[in-house]
Parts: sequence; C-alpha cells; structure tokens
Amino acid sequence: MTKQKIIPHLWYDHQALEAAKFYVSIFKKNSRITGYTHYGKEGYEIHRMKEGTVMTVSFLLNGQEFIAINAGPMFKFNEAISFMVMCNNQKEIDYFWNKLSANPKAEICGWLKDKYGLSWQIVPAEQEKWMKTNDKKAFDRVMKEILRSKKLNINKLRKAYEGK
Repeated sequence: MTKQKIIPHLWYDHQALEAAKFYVSIFKKNSRITGYTHYGKEGYEIHRMKEGTVMTVSFLLNGQEFIAINAGPMFKFNEAISFMVMCNNQKEIDYFWNKLSANPKAEICGWLKDKYGLSWQIVPAEQEKWMKTNDKKAFDRVMKEILRSKKLNINKLRKAYEGK
C-alpha cells in the first residue's frame, strides 16, 4: 500500500520500463523499481497492447513514488509539467544535467528535456531563498543570471544575489 497521497503518473508510448530503469540508474539513492503490471487479453480492442506487455511500472526516485504506463503514442510530454531537482552544489547540478539532458535546443534557465521528452529543472537548493527575497535588486540580479543561462551556475547566481 502506498504512503504518498499524490503520485506522478507518466504516460509513455512503449518505453515505461526502459525510462523507469534509466531514472533509477541516475537518482540511485532510495531509488528502485517496485513493481509491474501487464496487459492481458481483456480490453485489447481499446489498448491494442499484446498480452503480457508491461502495462505499468511502479518505481521510487529518492523515495518519491512514480508510476509509468505504456499506453501508446496519443499523448506526449510537454513543458507544462516538469520535475524540479534541488541540488546542493555545482557537482550535483552538473551530474543531473549531464545524465538527463538530451536536447540542447530545449535547455534554458535550468530547464532541460530528457530522451523521453520529459522536462526537468536542475536548480540549486538555494534558489528558493533567492526567489523569495524581499530585496528587489537581488531578485532582479538573480533573475537576469537565470534568464541568460542554460545550465545554472551556483557561483554566478550567488554572486548575483550578493551584488558582486
């Protein structure tokens, strides 16, 4: 039985298991495949999936539950939904960026798209503080740096925040 009240559910054409394994290999800590379901004969006229094909994959990424489904090509990911990865240092930003980014044309302001078209935001954990500051000038400096960046640089953002 799940502990989470809300679980992200991701729709893939046929790569749900492949994607889940990919994400688990990147996030590693408290990350694993937790279960599968398979299509049966029932409903073939609707789902068009061969009996025995993986239907859903349940998995954890850093303890966060996800479910992925193989449900055909009708729907694609877009930028309206993304997952934000809070990073404690530049090494983490570089690691996640290098592992996940698959489309350099989609890189902007710390956002990227992976090889499945899913959008991610790879950001410093400090960004929350910088974005919530009451110092309008510091906020504006940070925003200027973010807006001209692809992959975010913590040192540049800190310097912008501090006015250096």
